[in-house]
This record gives sequence, structure tokens and C-alpha cells, in this order.
Amino acid sequence: MYPRRRSTRYGRYDGGPDPLAPPVDLAEALDAIGEDVMAGYSPERAMREFLRRGGRDQRGLDDLARRVAERRRELLSRNNLDGTLQEVRELLDRAVLEERKQLARDVTMDDGDRAFRELQLENLPPNIAAAVSELSSYDWQSSEAREAYEQIKDLLGRELLDQRFAGMKQALEGATDEDRAAINEMLTDLNELLEAHGSGEDTTQQFADFMAKHGEFFPENPRSVEELLDALAARAAAAQRMLNSMTPEQRAELMALSEQAFGSPELMRSLAQLDANLQALRPGEDWGGSERFDGEQGLGLGDGTGVLQDLADLDDLAEQLSQEYGGARMDDVDLDKLARQLGDEAAVDARTLKELEQALRDSGYLRRGSDGQLKLSPKAMRQLGRALLRDVATKMSGRQGQRDLRQAGAAGERSGATREWEYGDTEPWDVTRTVTNAVLRTVEEGNDPRAGVRLDIRDVEVTETEARTQAAVALLVDTSFSMAMDGRWVPMKRTALALHQLIRSRFRGDHLELIGFGRHARTMEIEELTALDAMWDKGTNLHHALLLANRHFRKHPHAQPVLLIVTDGEPTSHLERSGEVYFDYPPHPLTIAYSVRELDNAARLGAQTTFFRLGEDPGLARFIESMARRVDGRVVAPELDDLGAAVVGSYLGSRGPSASFRDQFGDWYGGRGFWVG
Repeated sequence: MYPRRRSTRYGRYDGGPDPLAPPVDLAEALDAIGEDVMAGYSPERAMREFLRRGGRDQRGLDDLARRVAERRRELLSRNNLDGTLQEVRELLDRAVLEERKQLARDVTMDDGDRAFRELQLENLPPNIAAAVSELSSYDWQSSEAREAYEQIKDLLGRELLDQRFAGMKQALEGATDEDRAAINEMLTDLNELLEAHGSGEDTTQQFADFMAKHGEFFPENPRSVEELLDALAARAAAAQRMLNSMTPEQRAELMALSEQAFGSPELMRSLAQLDANLQALRPGEDWGGSERFDGEQGLGLGDGTGVLQDLADLDDLAEQLSQEYGGARMDDVDLDKLARQLGDEAAVDARTLKELEQALRDSGYLRRGSDGQLKLSPKAMRQLGRALLRDVATKMSGRQGQRDLRQAGAAGERSGATREWEYGDTEPWDVTRTVTNAVLRTVEEGNDPRAGVRLDIRDVEVTETEARTQAAVALLVDTSFSMAMDGRWVPMKRTALALHQLIRSRFRGDHLELIGFGRHARTMEIEELTALDAMWDKGTNLHHALLLANRHFRKHPHAQPVLLIVTDGEPTSHLERSGEVYFDYPPHPLTIAYSVRELDNAARLGAQTTFFRLGEDPGLARFIESMARRVDGRVVAPELDDLGAAVVGSYLGSRGPSASFRDQFGDWYGGRGFWVG
């Protein structure tokens, strides 16, 4: 015999995150977070803002929240709550019509009896509930009319049960007396279980017995009394909110009609007892809310309750997606609920955002400081710096034909690293790596290397070199309020971070000092400068900044001093002998004199100086030009987008011969700024 073949069924993977999905890309998120941090946001807020906006190919929380709001408006504008009343009205009209037809056809009926019956039908109350009640004792002559009238009772019973137990309306269609008896028995046992649970009894066994006996009524298969309570109370509360949303007239008619459900008041008594038990055990549910429906599609009691549950789900999702409460996390978003309301695609978007948030926290890019606040970690600063440096390289190569910043210092000593040859490289070949690449390529192409190996340009690797001359670099950045007010705050920070990354990664022997100067000056770590908020700081204390720069140069006497000054204003404050800051505007002659003196001291220390003038103020231009001429320095007036490329280019040029720097960068500066000195 052959072994029996087993059939295999495939379905959607629902065991958690997709194990085959690619890892989330943090580069775009980190760039955006870094930009916001440099603009003054906290890292926590910056991360939240990115999750709100989303990325280039990723919908964010704001988009999901907008769709939730649209879905909510759609439910309210499309539906109304008189669906059950309308169904009852149609059944009643059919019953009366069929009865009149039968009275007209029956020639054997006594004329007086016919007239009396027609009068009864003619004078039915306009109120549906009253009409149904009045006909409860009517002796129907038409079997079709009697069937339509009985359907009213059946419909009401099924709708009332559907309000509390989803799916009952369809499940009990055509129910027998035995089915109705089973429903009543289930309700009786359920109320006994809930009352015992509410009194504090151990209901574990009672619950197990209840589910063994009535489990068919609960397809969600609750595993405990608490789970059962959660499911029942949520739907019962939605049913109550539906009643609250009706007009007083609609509510009164339904309550009166409910007495006719299944032709027995026993059902209503059991349901009323169930509602009371659920409210007592789950008082935190929204039992008093209401909604305003103004659509044309009528909803029955069960469907309407489902819509009210949908609205509650949408309200929960709106709060979860807002992330505006304390301790908010993407873990709070109910993905199953989101999939039910907006579809699987929305749940995938939210799951991706959740994974992105978790990856940012787990990757080491964000860390908790001593104050408990999230901060960008050194790892994040390096990643952000690399991104900014790539941007700088792109701007420089786009204007002058340079490929990458890795060529800086190429005429120096070998660094030990190699890379693939590119057009224009002048570095020496790494012969061993080149020949090895050729042999491997020959084998991969199916050729026997013993027959000979031919070199291909793809095989060539060159040895990277770097200059060994050390530099002491002082980057002075204006942190006065005008920098923030005129949109120069973030470009200034981007520039500092790009230069910091270049020196830390390519020129580790160089010594970089970051100095911010507003009303006074101070040295800063890159993390501090990056997170620095814009402040109303009157004063541009170039004198104090130059004092700190010269102290940095003296600490490294064997390094080449490089002085880079980024400013958008003339000096308006200086440091007095007492340590106090003196401020005056227009600039006091003493402030200018102190600044000039410290610039002369930097020149005597051998500093190569470049001013980066931001703005078009003629007075500032004249002042900086004269300062640059005094120390044989340079002036560059870059656009804000080119500030980083200008500073990095100046630094690279200061590390080599001036003529080489002019050859490499002169054309670009000629197009975007100008030279002095």
C-alpha cells in the first residue's frame, strides 16, 4: 500500500511579525529625528513627530488617524437607527393587507363579522407598538397575515438577542420552540453564573459547566468568566448607547414592542437581569454615551449595536494613534482592531511603525539620560554625521567634479584600507588584492586560472592614504538669537556635525574644538551643540570665542591651527577683565578692538582663518572683509544649503597647500561666494 498523502493548507501568517519581512530602515528616521533635534525638539518628541509624519514610503500615524476619523464620519452619515421599526412596520402592513384580501374573498363570512374586522383594521393606532399590541388577540383569517404577524414577534426576539449576542438574528431564523427554550435556559444559567461571580464565589467549575452546556452560543470561546464578561459587557454597553442615541419616540416604541418578543415577556426579564448584572460587574464601560446618526440606511438592533461597537473601537484607535497621553507607545495600538476597522494594509503600516519605534529604542540610537529624558546616543550622532557628510560630499562633487571626501589627504601615508578603483584615482594599487580579485573572477566565470589570468579594471583595488599632519581646528559658531530668527540655526548645527564626523572618522589625529558664541562664548561637545535650543541671547561675543580658540591652539603647539568662524553679525559684546560681559549696539569701539586683538593673536599662532558670512548686511560684509585682510584670511558668503560644504571644504584646504585648495575649490567659491586676501 502507498502511504496516505497528507493535504497541506496555506493561509495568512498570523504568528506575530512576518519573519520574512526585511528589517526596518532606520536611516530615514534617524535623519528626520536629527533634523528635528537640531531645530530644538527633544529626541522623544522628534521620534513622535516622525512616527506621525511617516516616511517617503511609509504612512504615519496622522494618516491612520485621518482614516479612522473618516470611517467614523462615514458610519454616522450613512446609517440611522430605525431599521427594526421599519421592518416591523413593513411586516405589519403586509399582515393587514393580506387580512383585508382574505376578508374580501371570503363569501361565507357573516357581513357583520366582516364589517367589524375591517373596522378594527381600519382604526389601528398610528403608533406601531400600540398597533402590534392591539392585534395580539386578533383572530387572523388569513394564514399569510398570521405568518407575517408572528414574524414580528420572532424578529423582535432575534433582534433583542442579537443586541447582546452577535449573530443571533441569523442563527435563530426559523427557530423552533425548543430553540427558544434553550435560549431562555442559557440566559437563566448565565445570570446565575454572573451573580455568583459578582458575590465573590469561586466560579471556575461553574464557568466550565456553563461553557460545556452552552458553548455553542459563544463562538469567541472565552477562557474565563472575566473574558466572558469583557465580551458581553462591551456589546451590552453598545446596545445601551444605541438606545440612548434614539429619539424618545423611537425608544418608547421599541420598549413597548419588546414585550412582544417571542410572544413572551420572559425573554425581556432575562435580558434586563443580564444588563443589570453586566453594569454592576463592568461599571467602567460607557453605558451613558450616545451618537448622532443622520443617514438613510436603517439599522436593526443587532446591526446598530455592532455599529456602536465599531464607533467605540474607532474612538479607542483614535486615542491610541494620537499617542498624546503619558507613557504612550506604539505597543498600545490594537492591530487586530485596526485591521477590522481599516483593513490589513493599515495594520501592516501600524506594525511597521511599531517595529521602527522598537528598533530605534533597541538599536542604541536613543538612550535615557540622567534626567530620564531620551537623548541621541553617540552612535546616533555618528550615523547622523555620516548622513550629513554624504550630503556635503554630494554638494561638493556636484559643483566641482570631486567624487567623495575620502580623497582628502590622499598624498599622505597608507591607512591600511583598500577600496575599488574609480576613474581619477591616483592612489597606489594594492597588487595582492588586485591579483586575487582577478583569479576569483576568472573562476567565477568558469575559466581555468591555470590557463592564464587577465586583469580587468573591475579587479583593481587601490590603497587608501591619509595625511599625517595634525591640525587644531576651532569652529566658532554664532549662537545669538538672530541665527535662529533668520533660519540659520539648523544649517549651523548640520555644519558642525558634518565637520565633527569628518574629523572623527577621517582625521582622527586632528583636534576639534566647537565654540558657540552669543552674549558670551563656551566650548561644547557635539551632543550639546546639536541639542542646543535657540535662546533670546543679545550679543555676539566674538572676542570671548577667539579667547577660547587661542587657548585651544596653545594646548596643541605642534598642530596646524585652523580657525573657522560662522557668523551673521558684527561683534556687539566682549569679555572684560572682571569676567563680566559688556554689551552695546551699535558695536562699541572697545568691543571691536578686543576682537581684533584676539584675531591677531590667532594669526601669530599661525592660524589659517576663514570667515563664513551669513546674510547680506553691508556693515557686516565690510567688517569681515577688513578682518580677513588683516590676517590674510578668507571670506566665504555661502547660501545656507551650502554652508556645510563651505566649512568642510575650507577645513580640507587648510590641511594642504593653499594653491591646491584654490585649484579644488576656487571655482565653486567663485560661483557661490567670494575671496578676500
